[in-house]
Amino acid sequence: MLAGMEEGFLGAFPGRQPSPFLGSQAVRAGLCTAHELRTTCRAVFRNVYLSDGVTLTAKLRAQAAWLFAGPDAVLSGVSAAAVHGTNWLDPDAPAEVVRTNRHAPPGLLVHSYTLAPQDVCTIDGMRVTTPARTAFDLGRLLQHTEAIPILDALMNKTGLSPEHVWRLADANSGIRGVDRLRTALADADGGAQSPLETRTRLLLWNTGVPGLRTHIPFYDQWGLVCTTAAMGWPRRKVAVECDEERDTAGYRTWVHLHTAELESYGWTVVWVTAAMVSGQNDIAERVRQKLFSERTHVPGDRVAADQLIVGRVVDLHEGEPAGRGGSEITGSAGLAQQSRCPFG
Repeated sequence: MLAGMEEGFLGAFPGRQPSPFLGSQAVRAGLCTAHELRTTCRAVFRNVYLSDGVTLTAKLRAQAAWLFAGPDAVLSGVSAAAVHGTNWLDPDAPAEVVRTNRHAPPGLLVHSYTLAPQDVCTIDGMRVTTPARTAFDLGRLLQHTEAIPILDALMNKTGLSPEHVWRLADANSGIRGVDRLRTALADADGGAQSPLETRTRLLLWNTGVPGLRTHIPFYDQWGLVCTTAAMGWPRRKVAVECDEERDTAGYRTWVHLHTAELESYGWTVVWVTAAMVSGQNDIAERVRQKLFSERTHVPGDRVAADQLIVGRVVDLHEGEPAGRGGSEITGSAGLAQQSRCPFG
């Protein structure tokens, strides 16, 4: 940051340094010279600068796009997802705005579709599409394989229910890409906490075994969530966890402790890595073997509604709660904000 800029520049995002700023305003305010602007900062868009040494993230790119496009513009798509706090976004992807002026410099996508007032909210002074409208546009405009990880991450971060997006799809059935959106929504799941979890879940659907759940909570004797499994089959007590292979100190220890904890509940744990998902390793077959081993065999009858027990929630499709001693299992998005791994 330029000398004095962090303390003195009352830009668009005060108190949120480092952030993009309008170069002309900084020079007029005497906070830097034109020479300093050229030599210590870089232009993201015309007249929109970011200090050298600051990594340009998807959110910072969105802020820069908003400064460039003007107050009448609305951040949309990937940029809106970034402002809503979505993780795992490509920092090199173009920013996206909705405005009437279609001029688009490099690094900016401009859309001119109409937004209803209820589709727009304000965050940090910026006009942004709501989470539901953001998901609506991502699902209909991006390719399927590109949209699913972002939809998963957006739903996980914001707690967005797919039903809100389905309602938008039904109300705007004539808009381009709605059929693509419906396909994307059918595959999206807010329980995923990383792109690897998304890819693993989509791969495991090929097992042909129904009942796969994501973000499965385990409860202790006081009814508090003590841990969660990334995904699995509660009835057969088979969990699938994603090894993100982080270099963070203590991560490998956490992997072993987490495995031991799930196994203490009587579950079998299968770990997968990015290389395993991308390569020839047949993860689906490995999981299928665990599911149909003698140890995990359970009767095929579905539990009746009168088997619900007061004080714990039993999934009717799975037939039994997770964990031990009255533990509880909910659906995919119910506890999406409960983090499994302290390193993620």
